[in-house]
Amino acid sequence: MKPPLIYLIAGEASGDALGAGLIRSLRARRPDIRFAGIGGEAMQREGLRSLFPYSDLSIMGFLEVIPHIPALLKRLRETTFDILTRQPTAVITIDSPGFNFRLARALKTNADTARIKRIHYVAPSVWAYKAGRARKTARLFDALLALLPFEPPYFEKEGLRTIFVGHPVLWQSEQGDADRFRARHSIGFDTRLLLTLPGSRTGEIARHLPIFLQTANALPDYKVVILASPQVRKRIENAVSPRVLVVDISEKQDAFAAATIALSKSGTITLELPWLECRPWWPTRWARFLPG
Repeated sequence: MKPPLIYLIAGEASGDALGAGLIRSLRARRPDIRFAGIGGEAMQREGLRSLFPYSDLSIMGFLEVIPHIPALLKRLRETTFDILTRQPTAVITIDSPGFNFRLARALKTNADTARIKRIHYVAPSVWAYKAGRARKTARLFDALLALLPFEPPYFEKEGLRTIFVGHPVLWQSEQGDADRFRARHSIGFDTRLLLTLPGSRTGEIARHLPIFLQTANALPDYKVVILASPQVRKRIENAVSPRVLVVDISEKQDAFAAATIALSKSGTITLELPWLECRPWWPTRWARFLPG
């Protein structure tokens, strides 16, 4: 009998990190388990060969999606066909509901893939908005893995088996090295550092970066550092002045340790910052009142 094959799909940096952790955990329980699917650098370091670049799925927002619909539909067909061909034991979709919910519907309605277990990792935030998504999620999946302890009841009342697995922030015990980061980038140890975290997707960069740079301009006494994932780094570098230092996401821990304050988008990163003892700052709502 062949060892089980798990098909994982992540469409952004945070999902890639979750997928890598999941691969490690499953492999610790079952060393012979096999993996296939779509993921980024973190999942690929764990041995996953991605069907195509996961950045192709890093699209959010109605207006951003429209011009990419043909490409997304092509990727949806490719993924569905790959799952049909491989016949995995289970498909685990990680966040990115825009793509992953459509994929789950395609798998469910295809007689040749309907029997494959569909599991979604990261519960939609139905406790904050769009409560009806709990019912939609229950119709598409066989099980749900939730990050927060209060989330399961929202989905269990719709008949979906939901398991609280814990938030990945709690797994992060590694502390960064502030001195190492400053020395690596020739930043004085008495220089105040503003760490900016505009997001990992093209749409997030388009929305957040102008506001964040405007805020940074109002703080001329701070050295500005932007943490960038590979798929948006070039875009950020082309948009900023020489005053701004753009560093790779792999330096996150050290950058957190070195920062005086951090300017962040909403999301998982806003939990990571206080957990790693970096003071977060969210001025997005009031930044429009800055001069200029």
